[in-house]
Amino acid sequence: MAKQRVPSPHSHSQSSRRQFLKTAAFAGGAAATVAPTFWRPVRGQESANDRLNVGSIGTSIYTDRYTGKGEFPGRGAEIGHQAGKLGNMVAVADVNLRHARFFAKDYANCEIYQDYRKLLDRKDIDVVTIGTPDHWHSKIAIDAMLAGKDVYCEKPLTLTIQEGQQIIKVVEQTGRVFQVGTQQRTEYNGWFLQAIALARSGRLGKKLDALVSVGKGEKGGPFEPSDPPPDLDWEMWLGQAPLVPYTRQRSDFDFRWWLEYSGGQVTDWGVHHMDIALWALGKELTGPVEIEGKGTYPKIENGFNVAVDFDCRYKFADGMTARLYSGTNELIISGENGRIRVNRGGLTGKPIEEMSEADRKWLQEEVIKLYGGKEPTTHMQNFFDCVKSRGKPVSDVWSHHRTVSMCHLANIAMILDRKMQWDPAKEEFIGDEQANAMRTREQRSPWTIDV
Repeated sequence: MAKQRVPSPHSHSQSSRRQFLKTAAFAGGAAATVAPTFWRPVRGQESANDRLNVGSIGTSIYTDRYTGKGEFPGRGAEIGHQAGKLGNMVAVADVNLRHARFFAKDYANCEIYQDYRKLLDRKDIDVVTIGTPDHWHSKIAIDAMLAGKDVYCEKPLTLTIQEGQQIIKVVEQTGRVFQVGTQQRTEYNGWFLQAIALARSGRLGKKLDALVSVGKGEKGGPFEPSDPPPDLDWEMWLGQAPLVPYTRQRSDFDFRWWLEYSGGQVTDWGVHHMDIALWALGKELTGPVEIEGKGTYPKIENGFNVAVDFDCRYKFADGMTARLYSGTNELIISGENGRIRVNRGGLTGKPIEEMSEADRKWLQEEVIKLYGGKEPTTHMQNFFDCVKSRGKPVSDVWSHHRTVSMCHLANIAMILDRKMQWDPAKEEFIGDEQANAMRTREQRSPWTIDV
């Protein structure tokens, strides 16, 4: 039997795109989808001299994971190219020089570096995009801000809860503009913004529940170590993570299935839908008071070790709840007056289907309010606009820290396999020293984060 593909926010296969469309309706049958009439992405009209200078850090190349064929830009390269259309791409850094060269060939004057710190030393660079594996996000982002750069960084932003606190501290100290790559806050025809606006309006009810469903994690291994590719600095790729021999399945796309570098599907997809869920429930700047969860973790030497199946439940102080589990790909928000369902295939549910023209106009106006009083653009355009205005981007670090912390809490609860009490104000577990110790991780020198 052929191996089933798991949809990923970084997958570019046609089958993954079809999967989103297949899940665009409730299990009981197809429902109508409302496409907004205000959706008009725009681009800057600056002259070449007014455009921001951009450096991209982390620009992977992917082949098809199942056939081993093809060669196309990974997510880090994609966001770099998005920035390159709005600014002047002047530099790229990647620990794998093959990746950097593949990216730079699309630009006339793009300097190549293997060490990102040399890119950050350049005074002419205004903004950087960061598309590295997850365990590098925080350190590079902090170093970039301290070097005077504004930052667009892919999600999930952090590997630990402590890293989020460190990033917030540096953002507040430096005043840099920081956009997180949770593009569901901006794109996909505005469906997620409509869901948020509808939920926050009270039309679904006063007490809401969020059902966050994402795909399963991957199983695999044991894998055989080998020599790293000649263009790859493997020691630097590992960064803060433990020093281990090179294994192909630890790098490129598959880093997601190792706890040393990521949080599995819990963080990789979980942050997308959980981000929308928290904003919809009005919990974007706080957290739960209780967490419990069960997960299946493979125990394979030199093999994938993130949760494959998982089911985690959260309770908030006011009685609202959320659930994150390994099912289909969707977010369902329910209240005493109705429920809606949203994913990248559309927005469905009776509260949407039964809207009058006046309701639809009202919803469009509410979306614009959510977006800071302006019509939504592309996610990268929002970042560039905010760099120039010095405003706060739509995907800010404060709310994203709370979102990714929800996912970290799930992994901690599943690993320790017990119900936990959480203080969202102090950001600590109540009476649980072992769990509190897991809010951070030991970091390998010289790649530690010192803030």
